[in-house]
Amino acid sequence: MTPALVFSYGSLQDRKVQIATFGRELAGRADALPGYVLLSGGPGPANVVPGSRPDDEVTGTVFAITEQELAAADEYEAADLYGRISVTLRSGEQAWVYVRLPLTVTS
Repeated sequence: MTPALVFSYGSLQDRKVQIATFGRELAGRADALPGYVLLSGGPGPANVVPGSRPDDEVTGTVFAITEQELAAADEYEAADLYGRISVTLRSGEQAWVYVRLPLTVTS
Protein backbone atom coordinates (compact mmCIF):
# COMPACT_ATOMS: atom_id res chain seq x y z
CA MET A 1 0.00 0.00 0.00
CA THR A 2 1.35 3.44 -0.99
CA PRO A 3 1.56 5.90 1.88
CA ALA A 4 -0.40 9.13 1.68
CA LEU A 5 1.62 12.35 1.59
CA VAL A 6 0.43 15.21 3.78
CA PHE A 7 1.93 18.71 3.67
CA SER A 8 1.84 20.59 6.97
CA TYR A 9 2.43 24.30 7.47
CA GLY A 10 1.06 24.31 11.00
CA SER A 11 0.24 22.19 14.01
CA LEU A 12 0.78 18.75 12.44
CA GLN A 13 4.51 19.59 12.51
CA ASP A 14 4.36 19.61 16.33
CA ARG A 15 5.65 16.41 17.96
CA LYS A 16 2.98 16.50 20.69
CA VAL A 17 0.18 16.83 18.11
CA GLN A 18 1.64 13.94 16.09
CA ILE A 19 1.79 11.64 19.11
CA ALA A 20 -1.75 12.58 20.19
CA THR A 21 -3.13 12.17 16.65
CA PHE A 22 -1.12 9.24 15.26
CA GLY A 23 0.37 7.57 18.33
CA ARG A 24 3.88 8.20 17.03
CA GLU A 25 6.28 10.93 15.97
CA LEU A 26 6.36 11.37 12.19
CA ALA A 27 9.52 11.62 10.10
CA GLY A 28 9.13 14.40 7.55
CA ARG A 29 11.13 16.48 5.13
CA ALA A 30 11.05 20.13 4.16
CA ASP A 31 9.06 21.13 1.09
CA ALA A 32 6.96 24.09 -0.03
CA LEU A 33 3.53 24.82 -1.43
CA PRO A 34 3.90 27.14 -4.43
CA GLY A 35 1.17 29.59 -5.35
CA TYR A 36 -0.18 29.98 -1.81
CA VAL A 37 0.31 32.43 1.06
CA LEU A 38 0.04 31.87 4.81
CA LEU A 39 -2.57 33.81 6.74
CA SER A 40 -1.93 33.93 10.48
CA GLY A 41 -1.83 36.29 13.38
CA GLY A 42 -5.59 36.67 13.65
CA PRO A 43 -8.05 34.73 15.73
CA GLY A 44 -8.00 31.01 15.10
CA PRO A 45 -5.42 28.73 13.51
CA ALA A 46 -3.20 29.60 10.55
CA ASN A 47 -4.50 28.98 7.06
CA VAL A 48 -3.18 29.00 3.51
CA VAL A 49 -4.99 30.58 0.58
CA PRO A 50 -4.10 30.91 -3.09
CA GLY A 51 -1.80 33.86 -3.61
CA SER A 52 -1.80 36.39 -6.40
CA ARG A 53 1.94 36.66 -7.13
CA PRO A 54 4.08 34.16 -9.04
CA ASP A 55 6.60 33.90 -6.18
CA ASP A 56 4.00 33.17 -3.46
CA GLU A 57 4.97 30.04 -1.52
CA VAL A 58 4.38 28.49 1.90
CA THR A 59 7.14 26.43 3.51
CA GLY A 60 6.43 23.41 5.66
CA THR A 61 6.97 19.70 6.05
CA VAL A 62 5.69 16.74 4.04
CA PHE A 63 4.95 13.49 5.86
CA ALA A 64 4.25 10.00 4.53
CA ILE A 65 1.40 8.47 6.54
CA THR A 66 -0.86 5.45 6.28
CA GLU A 67 -4.49 5.59 5.13
CA GLN A 68 -5.52 4.98 8.76
CA GLU A 69 -3.36 7.93 9.87
CA LEU A 70 -4.87 10.06 7.09
CA ALA A 71 -8.31 9.33 8.55
CA ALA A 72 -6.97 10.38 11.98
CA ALA A 73 -5.61 13.61 10.45
CA ASP A 74 -9.03 14.25 8.88
CA GLU A 75 -10.62 13.87 12.30
CA TYR A 76 -8.05 16.16 13.94
CA GLU A 77 -8.42 18.87 11.28
CA ALA A 78 -12.23 18.62 11.09
CA ALA A 79 -12.36 19.94 14.64
CA ASP A 80 -11.05 23.22 13.21
CA LEU A 81 -13.34 23.09 10.15
CA TYR A 82 -10.58 22.41 7.66
CA GLY A 83 -10.94 20.51 4.41
CA ARG A 84 -8.34 18.43 2.59
CA ILE A 85 -7.29 19.30 -0.96
CA SER A 86 -4.72 17.76 -3.31
CA VAL A 87 -1.80 20.01 -4.27
CA THR A 88 1.49 19.80 -6.13
CA LEU A 89 4.48 20.67 -3.95
CA ARG A 90 7.67 22.39 -5.08
CA SER A 91 9.28 18.91 -5.17
CA GLY A 92 6.72 17.90 -7.81
CA GLU A 93 5.00 15.42 -5.49
CA GLN A 94 1.25 15.34 -5.01
CA ALA A 95 0.19 15.73 -1.38
CA TRP A 96 -2.83 16.51 0.71
CA VAL A 97 -3.00 19.82 2.56
CA TYR A 98 -5.61 21.02 5.02
CA VAL A 99 -7.13 24.42 4.33
CA ARG A 100 -9.99 26.37 5.82
CA LEU A 101 -12.74 26.31 3.21
CA PRO A 102 -13.89 28.07 1.11
CA LEU A 103 -10.61 29.17 -0.45
CA THR A 104 -10.25 32.78 -1.50
CA VAL A 105 -7.48 34.44 -3.52
CA THR A 106 -5.52 37.24 -1.88
CA SER A 107 -4.93 40.46 -3.74
